[in-house]
Amino acid sequence: MNRASGHWWAELPPAAGAAVMATGIVSIGVHLIGHETFSRVLLAAAVLLWLVLAVDFATRLVGDHARWEAEADTPPALTAVAATCVLGTRFSLLGRQNLATALLALAALLWPLLLYAVVRHWKRRMPGGVFLVCVATQALAVLAATLAAAGRGDWLARAALVLCFLGVLLYLEALVRFDFRQVWTGAGDQWIAGGALAISALAAAKLTASPLWTGDTHTVLRKITLVLLGLDLAWYAILLMAEVARPRPGYDLRRWATVFPLGMAAVATLSTAAATHVRGLRTLGEVLQWIAVAAWALTLGALLFARVLGRGHAARE
Repeated sequence: MNRASGHWWAELPPAAGAAVMATGIVSIGVHLIGHETFSRVLLAAAVLLWLVLAVDFATRLVGDHARWEAEADTPPALTAVAATCVLGTRFSLLGRQNLATALLALAALLWPLLLYAVVRHWKRRMPGGVFLVCVATQALAVLAATLAAAGRGDWLARAALVLCFLGVLLYLEALVRFDFRQVWTGAGDQWIAGGALAISALAAAKLTASPLWTGDTHTVLRKITLVLLGLDLAWYAILLMAEVARPRPGYDLRRWATVFPLGMAAVATLSTAAATHVRGLRTLGEVLQWIAVAAWALTLGALLFARVLGRGHAARE
């Protein structure tokens, strides 16, 4: 426990938001392949952790503003936006449109403030967290497009289109600043380089599936979706080979930033299959989804083991 604050959650850095993102996206993927009970259990876990982090966020904002400002300048702060949108998307799929809309409003309020703070402190040779500028933006696009499909207004689909293209531009800017050595040395967040493309593909797939876009616009969106998904799968293969060539065992909080891209790749593939009707993508998406579930379970197990081991060391000391 952090003695200065008196609260156990004060130990959690902003990067802990990746655990909400990971659990939430795995919940969505499990829902898409028809395992609703398991999906809702995962959603409950994600909501519980989101609430803990929300209390922490508010506590630091009011009681330790200097620390809040220092953390808001870092890319992991944007997990607050992305995690909120992932949960909003899952609630929308459950038919809870009012709650999903409220979460979209909250994320939209946080997004420009945190994005500006992060971009203002960008530098060269950054770790994979730099791609969270894209992830947070595309998460807004996905939730807006999902709500538009649920009948909350075509203006949300148009806003999603703008956000989707802005997210791609932010990805390109982040790519210039990414330290490619992280592919071999990163502790987990290097996977966001692929995950950002996966959520971009998901946003494009949502737009492709919208009846608002027809003719040439629909054709262009369909092609963009397939290109983005293809690029994500290429990153997936590269990062997986790097993990095999240079194993990095042991628990690290940034491993949740590995699980999220794995889950997002699965959801993007499943959604692209539905939007583009490309044969074989559904099967691939199901395979990727079970890989994501396994990665989620292994990461949770590693976390619990590290906690138990840590308490054991503390007791001996």
